[in-house]
Amino acid sequence: MILRAFLLVLLAAVATVAGQAYAQQYRWVDQNGKTQFSDSPPPPGAKDVRKTNSPAASSSPAPAQLPFALARLQKDFPVTLYTAPTCKEFCDQSRLALNKRGVPFKEVQVYDAESNEELKRVSGALDVPTLAVGRSVQRGFEQGAFDALLDEAGYPRTGILPARTQNAPGAPESNVPAAKPAAQPDKAAATQPKAGRYDSSGLTGPAPKPGQYDPSGLTGPAPRQGQYGIPGETK
Repeated sequence: MILRAFLLVLLAAVATVAGQAYAQQYRWVDQNGKTQFSDSPPPPGAKDVRKTNSPAASSSPAPAQLPFALARLQKDFPVTLYTAPTCKEFCDQSRLALNKRGVPFKEVQVYDAESNEELKRVSGALDVPTLAVGRSVQRGFEQGAFDALLDEAGYPRTGILPARTQNAPGAPESNVPAAKPAAQPDKAAATQPKAGRYDSSGLTGPAPKPGQYDPSGLTGPAPRQGQYGIPGETK
């Protein structure tokens, strides 16, 4: 009985500290279709207004309660950063922002069909970097948008958790490129037909003698012209 009463008092104390550590925050969509966050109520005409609890800037959770609260956040709102081996500047900035805030996160490199399919299923696109906090997604790095997602989930603000030094994962093993085929001999030259028995292009020898009807080899007196100038005509 005494133990039960002690547990009730302890739970009430934890709830009181947790209530003091969190402040009311508003999330809404403005007239331009952009999501906005603030500690004050949204202006008239705001759409999709939601109230969320966010850690107060001046509050600091007790060190003994922090690991439990952080473990609960990781379970309910896991943080995943999608990057790619070819993404350098913006992916490095995204990783640095999470490390500076001290938020534990999982990094997934997008480089093959399986990881592409996962990113497309989570965000509906193939943009990197992409931050997923629970079911909320931010495509592209923007410090304010990153902080807004983490604030909405309830993660402590920068300076409460110790900074992390999580590095980029190693480059994935790339597929071995297909070997180039060995140089083949020139098929045209290899298949060029040799001179056949009736091909005189490669034959040498004496020039053929003129036949009996070939006048090129005949000699004799030039024919005399007749009276009409016809060669060979006799008078």
